[in-house]
Formats: sequence, C-alpha cells, structure tokens
Amino acid sequence: MKKIDFIATDGIKLNGFLHKCNKNTNKIILSVHGMSSNCFKEREMVIASYANQNNIDYFGFNNRGSELVKYNTKDINGKKEKFLGGTSYENVAEGYEDIVGAILKLKELGYEEIYLQGHSLGCTKIVYTYRELREEGEYDILNSIKCIILLSLVDIPRTIEVYLGENYNTYLKLAEEKETQGKILDLMPKEAFIHPISVKSFLKYTRDNKDIDFARFGRDNKLETLNNIDKPLFMRWGNDKEMILQKADELVSILNNIIVNEKKDINYVDGANHGYNGKEEILAKEIMEFINKI
Repeated sequence: MKKIDFIATDGIKLNGFLHKCNKNTNKIILSVHGMSSNCFKEREMVIASYANQNNIDYFGFNNRGSELVKYNTKDINGKKEKFLGGTSYENVAEGYEDIVGAILKLKELGYEEIYLQGHSLGCTKIVYTYRELREEGEYDILNSIKCIILLSLVDIPRTIEVYLGENYNTYLKLAEEKETQGKILDLMPKEAFIHPISVKSFLKYTRDNKDIDFARFGRDNKLETLNNIDKPLFMRWGNDKEMILQKADELVSILNNIIVNEKKDINYVDGANHGYNGKEEILAKEIMEFINKI
C-alpha cells in the first residue's frame, strides 16, 4: 500500500491508499465511500485484494465526507482555509470535485482504465459526477472510465421521508427557520436523522435534492439518469437490513426491467447487509467477474 495525496478540483486536500499488484498495470478501481465512512473498511481491503490478484490496482480515498465531523483544508493559490467537513456538514454535490480530482491524479500516475466504484452515498456522488461530466463534455475523463460499480445505491430523499414519517414537515420547517437565522451549521435534533447532521446537509437531502434525486426506485418508471449511463453497469444490494424500501429481489426485478444498458449486471448478495459485512468475498468475486467480462 502507498499513501497518495491529491487535491480536489476546488482546492481541498485529500488522500487515500493505493493498493498495488505485483505487476505494473494501467487498470485501477477508484472507490468512493459513503456516509460517515472511510477507505479502511474490511470491504475495501477484500475487494482490493481480489483486484490485485486480477492485475488491477485499487485506490480508496477519504473524501470530504469521511467520518462524521472533521476539519477540511482548502488550498487556493497558496492561501489555506479550514472549514467544518465530514458527513454532518457536507454538500453531497461537492463529491464531484473529489472524484474528478482523484481521476485526474490517477491519470497523472499513468492509469488508463478506471473502474469507478461507490458504496451507498458514494454511489450518489458517482452518478451525479458522471452526469455532470457528460453534460460538460469532459470526454478525456469520460473515456478513461470503463465501468460504473454501484454498491447499495439508496433513494435518499424518499428514505428520509419514510424514516421521519409524520414528523418530516416539522423537521423541515425547523431547518428552514434555522436557515433564515443564518444558523445552517447548527445540528438538527438527533431524531431528525440516523446520525448527527447539520441544517445545511439536512436541507440538501430533503428540500434541495433535485440534482441528486435520481434513485427513484418505485417512484419513476424511466430512471432517466441511471438509464443514461452508457458504460457497463454493475449494481448490488444486500437483503438483510439493507437501506432500501423494497425487498431486494423486487428492487432487482424493477431495475432489470427499466434499465436498458446492454452490459448491466444488477442483482443482490443473499444474506448481505448494507455494508456487506461477512459477505465481502462474495461481492469481490462478483465484481471481478463483471470487470473481466468488459
């Protein structure tokens, strides 16, 4: 393993670990973790090991949303600025800056084939980033992305609505009141989310979610954003305490009927939870089988 430092496209300093195989390769998996997580999970280590066995390097990095609360450092033309970051304070759309920065760093290191992998909120960031890259015509970056791997993509806006139930509008009103008072960095009441979350981030997931509300499982029979992914597409969920509103087999059936990608592999890992604990090797093997078919 080798520590790699790089700069997101908006100047934030980030780093991660590069898992290298024994032979030189121009192929690499770029992994984007989810909420309150990091690049050191057992799942990351197992997938990295299997990738290395298949002559593919693996890079997992701590994005600006890693852990719950931390200070991020932004460096613009030598001027450094610290600000609150971590899952509790992040704007998920800024994941674009992290992912593009990581891709540019990997291209600088000589990688030509990048397999873009995300878990949970990391999936949301990847789909958002891919759509933005296409709209901006960033073909040099797009051409280096050889597939999209989405592990446990969550319908975040709808899941929050269901989680809060009849209290949803109460918490939304509270957040908006805090916003008018200039208190967007205040934390919401602990009952408002599954972990501590700022007013700023709560509003992004609930009110200001139009640009990230594309995993509309069971609410949209077109899923246009997912259907516009023109790279080989791998999607997985678990069926034990997974963060989805349908049963895993029902969700897989829905998506296989809607998504028209000719190189799709959409399924679930039996017995796996949201983090694939204890099922990491099964997941890793399925990812490798998918990549080796591309």
